[in-house]
Amino acid sequence: MRISLPYPQAESRGLRALLKSSMRLMSKAVLMVSALASVTACAVSQPTVNPAKGEAFSYAWLKGHARNLAEKPFVSAKGDVPDVLSNLDWDEYQQLHFKREQSLWQKADTAYRATFFHLGQGFITPVHINVVEDGKSTPVDYSSKMFDYGDSHVNGKALPQDLGFAGFRMQFATDWERDIVAFLGASYFRAVGAEMQYGLSARGLAIDTAMNKPEEFPVFTNFWFEKPKPNSEEVTIYALLDSESITGAYRFDVKAGEPLTMRVDAALYPRKEIERLGVAPLTSMYMIGENDRRTNYDWRPEIHDSDGLEMLTGNGEWLWRPLGNPEQLRFNAYMDNNPKGFGLMQRDRNFDHYLDDGVFYEKRPHLWIEPIGNWGEGSVQLVEIPTLDETFDNIVAFWNPAQAIVPGQELLYSYNMYWGSEAPVQSGKATVQSTYTGIGGVVGKKRDYYSKRFAIDFEGDIFQMLGHSTKVEPVIEASRGRVEITSARPQHHIAGYRAMFDLVPDESVEPINIKVHLEANGQPISESWVYQWNPPAPEDRELHNAGHLK
Repeated sequence: MRISLPYPQAESRGLRALLKSSMRLMSKAVLMVSALASVTACAVSQPTVNPAKGEAFSYAWLKGHARNLAEKPFVSAKGDVPDVLSNLDWDEYQQLHFKREQSLWQKADTAYRATFFHLGQGFITPVHINVVEDGKSTPVDYSSKMFDYGDSHVNGKALPQDLGFAGFRMQFATDWERDIVAFLGASYFRAVGAEMQYGLSARGLAIDTAMNKPEEFPVFTNFWFEKPKPNSEEVTIYALLDSESITGAYRFDVKAGEPLTMRVDAALYPRKEIERLGVAPLTSMYMIGENDRRTNYDWRPEIHDSDGLEMLTGNGEWLWRPLGNPEQLRFNAYMDNNPKGFGLMQRDRNFDHYLDDGVFYEKRPHLWIEPIGNWGEGSVQLVEIPTLDETFDNIVAFWNPAQAIVPGQELLYSYNMYWGSEAPVQSGKATVQSTYTGIGGVVGKKRDYYSKRFAIDFEGDIFQMLGHSTKVEPVIEASRGRVEITSARPQHHIAGYRAMFDLVPDESVEPINIKVHLEANGQPISESWVYQWNPPAPEDRELHNAGHLK
């Protein structure tokens, strides 16, 4: 099950495989991506980039190196990993355990420790680990003595002594056993809040996602850990990103807690033109939910790591876009200027809605991105990919700048990341908690035409302020079709309101965009619910009339 896989890239294998199969389903979009092996083994150029042992290291040095690297041709240098490691299956790879007594800073007076992932299975591109103390860089050398090989049948003593690592994870002083963050595979990483529960993943960068050409997956090739000072609540991680199209210098300032926070600074240097750049990309899974039960053969009512994309636009509007599991790839771009925030959230935190006592989807963390500085014009882009299995991450969201990405630029992005079970910012307005869909019409009456029913539950303290004579009304916009049977009714069991309406589509099967918010006395009192519905073909629009209705 997914809960047993603390490695971000382990699940991205499923994503890549799914995207390949999705190509057969697309009529207007083709998404071509590499399999996990080609991602984790993807070429990295000039891997030995560290200052000499004991020499000065700084973020300024790293940015300069990334800029210089971008001016040189990309040099392919795949990891030279012995077959005994690359041929491991997943269960065998799980036998390779890092020994806790070998943890970085094990005997130091720090609030953080680091442990390392062994190369093997799909993770066959070595990354180089370094420690920075008092401004001086020192490499962390691989040794087979750091690992217990369990029942994997791998003889650690026979492995090369300069093998390198696949990635790393960190622990915090409250629990030296469980991770708070893990980096493994390409530029993927995860973190947890107070519930110590992994869920969705993030990436350093996305390139050409959901386009009619192969997606490119940049790789973090080198890491530097700045040794925390005694009593420091933060740890700083630096990373060098490299790919055929771009290089980058990253700084992560990590602070454990609820939520776990990361301040990210990224300096990007394109080698070539990039058609679709994804900044602060997020990756999650949505298979079954209240609004989308296309794969309803599973016994559990809901299966998802995230249930919606939340956005705070540059002009202060709050948007909630429920996620779905479409029959064909679905792509949306929400235009904005200087966004104030976006994130993939898991709002439904009720165990009874999932009933899964093995993976506990109700505990999966939110991940909110808070831009720092001026991000300019662009769009928050959302990709939803068909999936038939929960081990496939099928949701991607990121910021796409409107400016052309060409060689010779320096692109600077800074943002805060918040991982946890509580939303880091609140709108002060009512928020969407549930979205339900079904057949439209009036109960007990024969349906003469097809319509889709939408029911949206809003919750919020603002409802306590309503006077007895105050009328709450839904404001509904649809790009096509006819809206009918509208209502907004109190829902006392949630101390909220339900907006409900039917949408009668035209003959087209093209997507219909819908937007809904609640008003009281002409003033908005809720965030805006935005949705995209793909109506079925006219011949598939069953009316489901019971035989006794006339």
